[in-house]
Amino acid sequence: MFCTSSFGVKAIAELIPINLHLCKLSGQAQLRAHSLPHNYILYSLLESRPSNNSLHHPLFMDFLTYCQRKNIKNTIINMDNRFNKVFPSFDLLNSEFFPSSCLIDIFPNCFSFHPIIKCKDNNLEDCSHKLDNIAITSSLNHLHALIISDTEIKYNVATFIAYIHVHNRPIIKTIHHATNVTSIEAELFAIRYGINQAINLLEISKIVIITDFIHAAKKIFDSATHLYQLQLAAISEELRKFFIANINNSIEFWECPSQCDWPLFKAVDRDTKLLCQMPLLLSKLLWDLSKKSKYDNIICNWKITFQASDLKGWQFLELVDNGDNPIEPSYVNGGSWLKVIGHSNSLCARVIRAIMNHAPIGEYRLHFFPKEDFKCPCSIYPIKLRHHILHKCQRFNNYWNLRSDLLSHFILFLEFNSSAFAFNNATR
Repeated sequence: MFCTSSFGVKAIAELIPINLHLCKLSGQAQLRAHSLPHNYILYSLLESRPSNNSLHHPLFMDFLTYCQRKNIKNTIINMDNRFNKVFPSFDLLNSEFFPSSCLIDIFPNCFSFHPIIKCKDNNLEDCSHKLDNIAITSSLNHLHALIISDTEIKYNVATFIAYIHVHNRPIIKTIHHATNVTSIEAELFAIRYGINQAINLLEISKIVIITDFIHAAKKIFDSATHLYQLQLAAISEELRKFFIANINNSIEFWECPSQCDWPLFKAVDRDTKLLCQMPLLLSKLLWDLSKKSKYDNIICNWKITFQASDLKGWQFLELVDNGDNPIEPSYVNGGSWLKVIGHSNSLCARVIRAIMNHAPIGEYRLHFFPKEDFKCPCSIYPIKLRHHILHKCQRFNNYWNLRSDLLSHFILFLEFNSSAFAFNNATR
């Protein structure tokens, strides 16, 4: 009856079950192979490897017999299956990322970033004024191109738009759609096509890009190994041609937070929401989204197991959040329980005791120490039960709320009643 479930305690402590953790590590290993160079020996075994060579390795997966495939480790088989579902993202051997060819080393003065500090309202007002001045300055100079980009993702379809404003020219609008991409990848797509259009215009010497994803734009000049290399290689190549054409050519990136309500950006944002499309055909996932989807599935399985099985313990206290949603286990964003508890060790201990109903109360003493006193000192109830402490006991009335099933109110109850679910000699 009082055998505390380790599954429930681990859920509170944000510890994912070992079988799901191994599944997560396996998924990481499968995707890790994508970051290897294409001349790596492992690629010669996989069916979906990118190659223009018609001569295959003798151990090419498609040439193996059934018995041979059975002797291969499941990791290789699963990796091969995963390759068929993921679009390539890495390009390690591209010359754009060589130490001697990086844009940040060759053209350090040709680009700049201007992020906005969002902690104060007056900063947003200053941001709007600065963007107005930039737009006016660009519109008066025929050598400047102002690009405003934005993205919207709905039903796994990303819509990315870039509007290019040039003096005395019609606005150039680039509108593209992509499926199964993350917001960062979609923003890089928008910036890429905006830069491509601006560079192809004659006599443009300065490009100004305004975006709400400036941290994504900073990756353009990152030469380290990361999952956006295939996309950034194309952007880097375009910018290299632009900078080489004239040493005075430059590009600036300005941040425009969505809270800024800048009119020109709002117009682009409105169009991205209106032009969202439904996915028509199945397509491969990009590396980042494949990783995210795998993790989401693991967390979903954890939540289903937690809710549907008795592994958490049949006395586990069911609580809800402020939106009346059941509290479910998670290891992201501080977990589900611990981020509300705070940093008090004693409070955390009492919370776990109360949730698991494994606490120094009459109900516990009656089971393990029947000769000891198990009555509640308030004399209202013969046995000191958890439900009695939380809802009816007059000894713990420093904080009372009708919605005691709310996690936030449950924590407040324990904070205001420091002796609840505590040992007699325990201090807060």
